[in-house]
Amino acid sequence: MNLADVAAAARRRLDPVHWDFFAGGAGDERTLRANEAAFGRRWLRPRVLRGAGERDLRISLFGSALSMPVLVAPTAFHRLAHPEGEVATARAAAEAGTVMVVSMAATRPVEQIAAAGGPLWFQLYPHTDLEFTTTVVRRAVAAGCRALVVTVDSPVFGRRERDLRHGFVDLPSGMVCENMRDANGRVRDIEMNARVGWELVAVLRRLTTVPILLKGVLHPEDARLAVEHGVDGVLVSNHGGRQLDGVTATLDALPAVVAAVDGRLPVLVDGGLRRGTDVLVALALGATAVLVGRPVLWGLAVAGAAGVRHVLDLLRADLDRALALVGVARPGDLSADLVTTGASA
Repeated sequence: MNLADVAAAARRRLDPVHWDFFAGGAGDERTLRANEAAFGRRWLRPRVLRGAGERDLRISLFGSALSMPVLVAPTAFHRLAHPEGEVATARAAAEAGTVMVVSMAATRPVEQIAAAGGPLWFQLYPHTDLEFTTTVVRRAVAAGCRALVVTVDSPVFGRRERDLRHGFVDLPSGMVCENMRDANGRVRDIEMNARVGWELVAVLRRLTTVPILLKGVLHPEDARLAVEHGVDGVLVSNHGGRQLDGVTATLDALPAVVAAVDGRLPVLVDGGLRRGTDVLVALALGATAVLVGRPVLWGLAVAGAAGVRHVLDLLRADLDRALALVGVARPGDLSADLVTTGASA
């Protein structure tokens, strides 16, 4: 019936170690909980008699026509959830008419994921080895990825205590991060780069002409700097609460980032979205689109591509219904006055 049901079914099917890897966060998991709680503090204030008629959820992002403003967020290790891994996820995203952001830590090669046929973006961790970064970027673009989503909130690894208790520090035998292969085919380790600065944008511009988005922007000053450095989009994200515990919920950070950008580039957001009404709230507060991560993995664990498609269809139907009930026909018609932080306001 809803994503909570899908999560419960996934938990029954997954190895407890793998469930905790997907579900867990850093530290005391305050931020993990805060992402969902932030939506619980928002209330909708609908308009009536607006003659909105049939809804149209379609949007366009960086040249891709999408059926709805809901994208698949980059998440690692899909083969832990289902044997087909990211290929099944990509097939479902293609059928749903939306973008999948392929993780650099995917357990299927980007070329196989691209064969599913839908629009793809590629998530990149900045690496200290520029030659390796060049290989990865050119490989992703050659496979058909239409944008780079550069994770900038991870100068070091977050401390995820669920994984440490389980001793889960590497993939099972037979699985590797297929997109971490260098020019010689050797699989590199995922590496965090604590020395990278804003010069990264210019470096990536020299490697590719596809749009560049920064994932992990929470501070409005960083959003302004992103505009100044010619970035094409920003993703308000705290890594699903998996990096620095105690940082603000993404929904709470969103309005200030939107104000700082001032319409000069698209602002996307992820973290804690579990209902179509959550999507509506994020869009009303200025997001161009949202990304969902854990719910996609739950659907994948339950029923492969069909499970992922079910998750996306649930969000689509819920968003469509919510738009009708607040008196709006299109995502772009939403406005912040439809959302309040007080139930009686």
